Amino acid sequence: MSTTAAKTPDTGHVRSARVAFTFESLKQRLLPVAAPSGALMWIVPLVVTIIGGLLRFVHLSHPNMLIFDETYYVKDAYSLMHFGYEMEWVDDSNDQFVAGDPQLKDTASFVVHPPLGKWLIAFGMMAFGEFDGFGWRFATALFGTLAVLLTTLCARLLFGSHLLAGIAGLLIAIDGHSIVMSRTALLDIFLMFFVLAAFYALLKDRVHGRTQLAKKLSVPLGNRPDEFLLDLGPMLWWRPWRLVAALMLGGAVGIKWSALAFVAVFCLMAVLWDFGARRTAGIQRWQSAAFTRDGIYSFVTMMPVVLLTYLATWTGWLITAGGRYRQWAVENPGEGVTWLPATLRSLWHYHQAAYDFHSGLSSEHGWASAPWTWLFSGRPVLMYFEGYDNGQNGCALDRCTEVIMDMPNPVMWWACTISMILLVFWWLGARDWRAGALLSSVVAGFLPWLMYPERTMFFFYTLPLVPFMVLALTYMIGRFIPRKPRSDAGYRTRIILVAVSLALLLLVSAFFWSVWSGELTSDDYYRMHVWIPSWG
Repeated sequence: MSTTAAKTPDTGHVRSARVAFTFESLKQRLLPVAAPSGALMWIVPLVVTIIGGLLRFVHLSHPNMLIFDETYYVKDAYSLMHFGYEMEWVDDSNDQFVAGDPQLKDTASFVVHPPLGKWLIAFGMMAFGEFDGFGWRFATALFGTLAVLLTTLCARLLFGSHLLAGIAGLLIAIDGHSIVMSRTALLDIFLMFFVLAAFYALLKDRVHGRTQLAKKLSVPLGNRPDEFLLDLGPMLWWRPWRLVAALMLGGAVGIKWSALAFVAVFCLMAVLWDFGARRTAGIQRWQSAAFTRDGIYSFVTMMPVVLLTYLATWTGWLITAGGRYRQWAVENPGEGVTWLPATLRSLWHYHQAAYDFHSGLSSEHGWASAPWTWLFSGRPVLMYFEGYDNGQNGCALDRCTEVIMDMPNPVMWWACTISMILLVFWWLGARDWRAGALLSSVVAGFLPWLMYPERTMFFFYTLPLVPFMVLALTYMIGRFIPRKPRSDAGYRTRIILVAVSLALLLLVSAFFWSVWSGELTSDDYYRMHVWIPSWG
């Protein structure tokens, strides 16, 4: 872009005068890092996704029993399949359920998480069997595998490198935290997927929006002078990827309400990107333009999509009559939010009751942990434990053990935590938008939990952060390796160090595979994995 415009001495931004734009030059300013193309564009994501899929699907039905909170979500999924809403179960009904003899009561259950995650579990049960471990874990394994693909695609958009995209995909493919939660029918892997999908859609929107901005600034609007474009800039009406992001965020809230923090943070982040785009393009009043032409427009287009998507997840409850609190408005006329229709008034009361439950949840649990311990995986969650004496279940030793513990690759997790801390300096010092984008996940997925110190919390609440932590580590690897290859010894040394580090992470993951998959091992071998006393 060439210009004859005068510039203010303090900021260098365009003040006025006629500007001659070219699309390519302006696009280069707005998008200095272009996504690579070529055959590797699909080969790299495909390879790491296959690796991730194998680690998530192999022996998925083991153990063929309900472990940890599967006792809630799998049976709720069964209820949704047959009634459209969750039903109560008789006590100690897990064995009967696995045996194909479900024991339900005739009353609706009070469930405090939205239905979407349980519907997804139900779809897997419909396809592969209601009473089989593979059936009720299929959806979590599928979405966990797709998260590997999305992480790879996000890395390619962030870093513009096939190599770094492949590293990011490989890291999450072999991470035990996401592996275990992909192999267990809980809700958190779905939450991770939808949050990550929203982030990917916003990255695509950033490229699309800046490309459209460059096009409109490089083409005069009618007979108006170029100065008009430099005042507020053009309106960008068509933002399809932003609507996709809203759809994914609505789905995330339909999994767990904790996604509301991601809705707020991600939407704010997208508008801040618009501020930066208009500023970089030379828009004179870029602050007010981004607020009025991007911020308000984004709010009125995205928020209805988020809300309607969330309401759609309650379809089963809405179209039936027997769900918990379904008839509350009829039974309590004149109470609650009276201006809402009766059905939505009942749903609002349900939400109030669920919120009261969440805010007051403080029961003791042996595997609960405080958020500050999550930074170093201080208290992972034991999902399944079975011990066998010699001759039992194929045990040929004095004592054998089958364990499934939700814990990450510890070396990788610690490296990711350090990388997240270092990102703060890159964001503050270098003003790198990518660092800020990754740190936004911490603001949304970690900081809110610090506000509820008395609440019962678990390490697996960190699962939505895993792709962003992996991307943070990949970011640091990218900083360590020069962008353009050089033939000097220093460059080769750095490549070797990165390769050795990745090989170490692969070895650590191979070592911990037995406690991620419930493999039968000696009890002594299991104890070798308890590096910190709080892990055992």
